[in-house]
Amino acid sequence: MIVNLRWIDYAIMLVYFCFVFGIGYSLKKYMKTSSDFFLSGRSIPVWVTSLAFISANLGAQEVIGMGASGAKYGIATAHFYWIAAIPAMLFVGIFMMPFYYGSKVRSVPEYLRMRFDEKTRGLNAITFSIMTLFSSGISMYVMGKLFNLLLGWNFDLCILIAAGIVLGYTFFGGLTSAIYNEVLQFFLIVLSFVPVVVLGLVRVGGWSGLVDKLNAVAVQDGLQSGAYTHVWKYMDNSANNPIGVEWIGLAMGLGFVLAFGYWCTDFLVVQRAMAADSMSAARRTPIIAAIPKMFFPILVILPGMIALVTTSNLPNSIQGIIPAVINPTTNSALLNSNGKIVLDYDLSVPLMLVNYLPSGLLGLGLTALLASFMSGMSGNVTAFNTVWTYDIYQSYINKNASDKHYLWMGRFATVFGVILSVGCAYIAASFNNIMDMLQLCFAFVNAPLFATFALGMFWKRSTGHAAFFGLLIGTLAAVVHHGLTLPTGSHAGIKGGYFAVLHIYRSELGQTFYTAISAFSSCFMATVIISLFTKATPKEKLVGLVYSLTEKSREPVGTPWYKQPVALGAVVLVSCVILNIIFF
Repeated sequence: MIVNLRWIDYAIMLVYFCFVFGIGYSLKKYMKTSSDFFLSGRSIPVWVTSLAFISANLGAQEVIGMGASGAKYGIATAHFYWIAAIPAMLFVGIFMMPFYYGSKVRSVPEYLRMRFDEKTRGLNAITFSIMTLFSSGISMYVMGKLFNLLLGWNFDLCILIAAGIVLGYTFFGGLTSAIYNEVLQFFLIVLSFVPVVVLGLVRVGGWSGLVDKLNAVAVQDGLQSGAYTHVWKYMDNSANNPIGVEWIGLAMGLGFVLAFGYWCTDFLVVQRAMAADSMSAARRTPIIAAIPKMFFPILVILPGMIALVTTSNLPNSIQGIIPAVINPTTNSALLNSNGKIVLDYDLSVPLMLVNYLPSGLLGLGLTALLASFMSGMSGNVTAFNTVWTYDIYQSYINKNASDKHYLWMGRFATVFGVILSVGCAYIAASFNNIMDMLQLCFAFVNAPLFATFALGMFWKRSTGHAAFFGLLIGTLAAVVHHGLTLPTGSHAGIKGGYFAVLHIYRSELGQTFYTAISAFSSCFMATVIISLFTKATPKEKLVGLVYSLTEKSREPVGTPWYKQPVALGAVVLVSCVILNIIFF
């Protein structure tokens, strides 16, 4: 379906493009050192870093991916927030930011060098760089696909234009430019998605009407009535819920390994907190960000759930307003190995915008989507250029260059990072839900890395050799598990089963959660065993790097509770528990 936009819609997009490029160019004069370019000189106020912290995760992967997951899995998608993101964000703020900010490291891999050794840092730098390029490519691919389908724009041209704009403002303004554009994107998403949610709920008869319609879909899909509208009630067995996993796999795979692995070790989000203007601000950044994060299911999951049951005159709809994935060979609906039509869940949110927003608001909504795509791209590119410059180029290629040279290298890394991201964009075509693909990437990279970090920060006996080989073994375990399993309805290949098919999971997420558990467990056990047989690091070298050997950060007496990380975190955690109870 091709949407005909009016001049007001194009005008809004044009103003946005000019504005974000202008921000980057105007910040060029302030980028005098590599610290200014990569870490914003550690001078950003806490309210800005908090919004940037949440917005760095509010790219295409969340806006489109969580909407797609809402249509595919229902309210159970809220587990990504209420048992995963929120506890992990509180943990990173209270326990981990003192290590990152206090040790003055410039990146997560650099912490690994200080805690363990150079080879552990190098391994993480390489795997993280690859993951950020793939993540950036996902944003590019989905953007090109959506604007080709909805507006008839040339797919390749969409990617190149967006890549050029991101390259422009990131090249000039570095991390500061990315942060301020992420704050702008946050408000665009809220302003454009609230009307979609309100109008969508009105169309389906409010929350009760949505529940009734989703109950009918659940029965139609062979599930119990209510499976799409309860987060815990049907998690006793993987066959009883649309997400296809039981509560143990969910709690361990998503709630612990993937969530903590992402929020605690992914430099993309940690970098935003490290740009704060004080230790207290750095610690409060992820905790403050967790407050709006709790309510994001309303903005990004609910539209997908409504898309599954809403009615309209949109052509090619199969379920609600969601169309089928088109097989490019036959130009007909794609079927899985069970002969069932594969739905294109990634179109759920864009079609909701098209279906509900009039001209002007539609332009704002599409601009918000563009902002989320480019935010995802720029966030990954700024993380990539920092890790490349400090942890690869400076460490292994040119160790003694001037700060001006490293600033130049950071800008050059921005250019080839964008170019490589364009190349990665086409791999994402194999998945009908980009969130599933992204979680799989995290299972390979972040899951074993979290085991390494947990042992490194809380067990002073862990050693550099153990950390390095533990990471390798954990990553290998993820490859083996993924290569021996498949999600139901899939063919052997990029989705697994490339060694043999020993087990079939009920969903791609179920497979991913257990891939993450395998990676974490293998890395953890291997690191412990090897540490016991290798020489321990002297305690005096671990001060400030291990929890038991680090002075605890305390707020001055008389500090209001909302400025105390622990007190503020406790309030947020209680609120999150209440949400789980309400939607149990």
